[in-house]
Amino acid sequence: MASAFGHGLVAYTLTKVIDKKATRLLIVLAIISSIIPDADVIGFFMGIAYESPLGHRGFTHSIVFSFLWSLFLSLILGKKNKKLFFVVLFVVTLSHAVLDAMTSGGRGVGFFIPFENSRHFFGFRPILVSPLGVKRFFSEWGMKVILSELLWIGFPCIFLLFLNKFRK
Repeated sequence: MASAFGHGLVAYTLTKVIDKKATRLLIVLAIISSIIPDADVIGFFMGIAYESPLGHRGFTHSIVFSFLWSLFLSLILGKKNKKLFFVVLFVVTLSHAVLDAMTSGGRGVGFFIPFENSRHFFGFRPILVSPLGVKRFFSEWGMKVILSELLWIGFPCIFLLFLNKFRK
């Protein structure tokens, strides 16, 4: 997986690009939504196999989950423009799976669960997979992940945010 930092930065960037006047609530929900798919790691402690539809990078990384999660949040918390709220949250939630499918490790992403249970990667996988756990993250491996994400996530996000400043 990409790190929570990488997912959060993509969420912030996409939110500002889609809705230049995004509220703090939408930005915070977008960042949370971009990280929430990794709540499935709790399955490791519950004995759920990685390959299970409920395993890591399974249902919570699917298009269906992104849709349902975004619909729920937009209906409950979207105040003015629920459609725009939904679009932002859907895109940023799904961005998690997209980034994970671009990493160098794991067993793929279950984009199409519950309809089809296979896992997928993209052909272009430049992002180093992030170690699980805080202790492992703050290591030499974690530093390499941060540098990889700076190159493949950070710089493109900064560039998009810069261009977005000049958009009307």
